[in-house]
Amino acid sequence: MATPDTVLPPRLIWARRWFFVIGFSFLWVVEGGSVNDAAEIAVLPLAEVRERIAALRAEVAHHDELYFKRAAPVISDAAYDQLKRELTEWEGRYPALSTAPSDGLGVDDRTGLRPVYRHRERMLSLDKSYSELELRSFDERIRRQLGRQNLTYVVEPKYDGLALSVTYKNGRLVRAVTRGDGEVGDDVTTNVLASTTLPKILRGAAPTGSAQGIPAVLEVRGEIYLELAEFARINQARRKAGEPPFSHPRNLAAGTLQQSDPSTAAARKLKVVFYGYGGCEPLSLRPVAQQNGLRQLRAWGLPTVENPRVVQGADALWAAVQAVGRERENYPFPTDGAVVKLDEGLLQKQMGVTHQAPRWALAYKFTPERAQTKLLAITLQVGRTGVLTPVGELQPVPLSGATVTRASLYNRDEIARRDIRVGDYVYVEKAGEIIPAISGVNRSRRTAGVLAYVFPVSCPSCQSRLQQSPEQAAVRCLNRHCPAQVRRRLEHFSSSAGVNIAGLGPALIDQLVSTGRVKTAADLYRLRREDFPAGNGKTAERVLRAIAQSKQAELWRFIHGLGIPGVGEVGARALARQSGGLVELARAFHDAETAAAWGKKVDLGEASLQAVQEYFSEPSHQALLVDLVALGVRPNNSPKAGGADQLLQGKRFVLTGALQRLTRAQATALIMAAGGAVEAKVSRRTNYLIVGEGGGAKLAEAAAFGVTMIDEAQLQQLLRPRAAGQ
Repeated sequence: MATPDTVLPPRLIWARRWFFVIGFSFLWVVEGGSVNDAAEIAVLPLAEVRERIAALRAEVAHHDELYFKRAAPVISDAAYDQLKRELTEWEGRYPALSTAPSDGLGVDDRTGLRPVYRHRERMLSLDKSYSELELRSFDERIRRQLGRQNLTYVVEPKYDGLALSVTYKNGRLVRAVTRGDGEVGDDVTTNVLASTTLPKILRGAAPTGSAQGIPAVLEVRGEIYLELAEFARINQARRKAGEPPFSHPRNLAAGTLQQSDPSTAAARKLKVVFYGYGGCEPLSLRPVAQQNGLRQLRAWGLPTVENPRVVQGADALWAAVQAVGRERENYPFPTDGAVVKLDEGLLQKQMGVTHQAPRWALAYKFTPERAQTKLLAITLQVGRTGVLTPVGELQPVPLSGATVTRASLYNRDEIARRDIRVGDYVYVEKAGEIIPAISGVNRSRRTAGVLAYVFPVSCPSCQSRLQQSPEQAAVRCLNRHCPAQVRRRLEHFSSSAGVNIAGLGPALIDQLVSTGRVKTAADLYRLRREDFPAGNGKTAERVLRAIAQSKQAELWRFIHGLGIPGVGEVGARALARQSGGLVELARAFHDAETAAAWGKKVDLGEASLQAVQEYFSEPSHQALLVDLVALGVRPNNSPKAGGADQLLQGKRFVLTGALQRLTRAQATALIMAAGGAVEAKVSRRTNYLIVGEGGGAKLAEAAAFGVTMIDEAQLQQLLRPRAAGQ
């Protein structure tokens, strides 16, 4: 658990220490308080109490804004919970000053969408505990209230994602909604379906109408999250593109639901897990125990918690929670605790709920592993879009089985807000147990010579003046000719996500940019042997061959390599399918009228289409494309007349289940190489559904739309003429 100094501003830290010293003896004598009580409760002038409560409210509100609205928390959950607890204690001691409630759910509308749906049954949060004592007290309170011993609990891993409610009517999905304020949430159905394999039809549902055992209306409650491997894949691609990595899987999952363009959501493979119920009609079909509820979810074909632990008594309960803690490093999903639920539904009903949480459930939060080390320097990384990312350079320290030397500092505002200084001893945690982040400062070790950090006003690469828009935390260098931005753009263009120029790595790009030989992607195609640094003969020959080969790279690679804001690989492929070449693409988006016509053909969201138009309306970007064409760049995007390589041209495929010989990525690559398109959802336009082992709801969808269903062997038959012609 974070110490108070890691989360409170200096004024509150001083106040806490002051009233501890002065108020201790008074409370000890008058109220008979313990040492801990005396440290937390004091007799202060009313004006100071009011100021303290106001400051705590402001601090909590600030972190609510970062967590719920921006999906960008800068303190750990433990530190946040401590702030909330302290505020609750003060308001409880001085109820006359408690004009603003502090025990609400918060507004979990991080998607930034307009709330459009009222939950049939209120979505609650969970009370939290951080110690064995608190967990045993939870069990004791329930036993005392119910007059029972050796209660049965279900213990589940706590998925670290975004709360989600999905409604099915007669077994068919109708909407997916965020928790919001617990009463009203945001409809995120489109992005959820684009980025997950959530079944649209419950297993056992009749082709039309309801089936026996399936409620007419059913709300299932769960979590949408990003698996750790997918999070690592996305961040690896961002690093190659010269972009700062995302800080936490949960934040990225929330940001994905926020996307206005479903194709962006589709490029990030989210997962969903269900573990509870909301409204259910008829109520008689709602399971009467947590164990039964999980089994029923699984029977309907919904992803749910694997291997929940069922235990009796406080000792077994604590042992099960500890077991989850030991095993969590092997989970493929992010988890920050264990959820404890009373099993029997009748007993749950007797315990009831508070305004914000059920009294029969508790989230035990694992204290994140934390290390303390010295902050040696703060460096600034400039990304290809000009955003500056501050990074803390640390005295090496072991943390979670690795040696940490660098950690995220988020942005300029948070450095100033938390008063982080070079020379401080800082606390380092792994955000999402993946990326190290500085979570606080040990101010008791700060020496007199440690000065406040002054964020530079000029870009460290090109010395241009930095700017920050009022509505954003990011600080940017707006000079597109900034050497650091040029390097990052070239790295992205030549990477495997772009035109794939083998051998052209960051070190060589840095040398070519430093000598002025390369300023744009077009300059790569002007390079000659003598332009390379001395002593790089073999490397130069290899890179020049790779550059020559890249002239005929697939069109979508050039589009993606350009780094158009809001256009990822999926969007680049969609644009390439409708375009005959780079110049044609630029002309299509040169004016609003032509762009609108293209928008009806290209499967991109409105925001992405606008970003493409803004990009190609820039004269410098138009000149770059003309330059590339003049240098002999001819992207491969045209079907070969009568050629076997384009046997699947114009055909749309969807995959479901696990294939035996091919991975999904391999099957997708083969289809696209043959001119076909691979999509995430079954629609009337789908030509083939490729069915693997464990195929889900897409089977029923394909049948409803009359889509041809084939297996892996039949896919190979479709591709066989292409193989024979090679």
